[in-house]
Amino acid sequence: MLENNHIKTIAFLCAALAIGFGTIGTAQGAAREEIASVRVNAKGSNFQYWQKDSQALSKLRAYVKDVTNPKSPDYIPQRDRIAVFDVDGTLACETAPFCFDFLMMVDRALYDSDYKASARDRANAKDVERDIYAHKVTNDTRRKTCESHASVFGGMTMDEYTAYTKKYLEKQVEGFQNLKIGEAYFLPMVEVLSYLRENGFKVFLVSGADRQYTRVMAEVLPVDSDNILGTDYRYVAAGQNGKEGMEYVLRQEDKVVRGEFEAKNINMNKVSVMAREIGKQPVLAFGNSSGDFSMYNYTTTNPHYKTMVFSLLCDDTEREFGKPASAEKMLNNCEKNGWVPVSMRDEWKTIYGDGVQRLVK
Repeated sequence: MLENNHIKTIAFLCAALAIGFGTIGTAQGAAREEIASVRVNAKGSNFQYWQKDSQALSKLRAYVKDVTNPKSPDYIPQRDRIAVFDVDGTLACETAPFCFDFLMMVDRALYDSDYKASARDRANAKDVERDIYAHKVTNDTRRKTCESHASVFGGMTMDEYTAYTKKYLEKQVEGFQNLKIGEAYFLPMVEVLSYLRENGFKVFLVSGADRQYTRVMAEVLPVDSDNILGTDYRYVAAGQNGKEGMEYVLRQEDKVVRGEFEAKNINMNKVSVMAREIGKQPVLAFGNSSGDFSMYNYTTTNPHYKTMVFSLLCDDTEREFGKPASAEKMLNNCEKNGWVPVSMRDEWKTIYGDGVQRLVK
């Protein structure tokens, strides 16, 4: 089912977008070249992918101007300018039809002709695929995904998993024309990443997806690879055979390979990993779903500095597969909690670039 639903279009990559000339869109508007151009060149002075009257962008720029001004009472030293971003639905597409790491597990378990999954993994993958297309993803769906992600990619070295992921990212995004999975980033948000980095913020991606998968997918973004926090899987020695890591000594001939699932990085788990690996509260948080609420509250509760939270609304039903009911619910949460809503429909000139088309379905 999943493989048959992949869009069989050919992406024609174009030359890098010339940010300085303010052009938007090409035959492959969201190609890696365009994203890379934003990463390298954006200084926050143009924001060409945002509408000029965007309230969210205006609030972000005012905040950054304030907290980076040494004369302001809200000044934040550069060492404490921590910004955290969810990935799926905040920086990248998650509606076609769902998060790509879920789909990669299903693809390997059910449709990879070079791999034979176990009966349990095939059953899990079928259940996950059913839930995704029925739009009824639950925590049980997530557990099955993580268990089988660990299993179907178990025994791979980091290099092998990275190579597999890179190959998967070349697939077309279902429901779109001229958009590869590895290019399915929201261009306005790539500008935000570059803008914050240019202004001395340390940016962390705090994703519910596999950490190494996210490292690979985010290579084109202006984010350091060691600032990726995600769902974790244990790494073990190929010859360890279940022996405790405190007791086992890695041998020179050992390969370090992927092992069991450890923790899904959503809700409170996001806070736990940020506290452990960043060691500081963020001052800025960006997300899009209830799975990010713990991250929002961690940012704004008893802060040392002025903080802000921005939450995306999946309200665009023409350029994206928006969910108006979910967007309305998030807007209500923003109004209730003082978070800044970001309307994909109203505040962005483009999402993936003008060369990308959403297909009717």
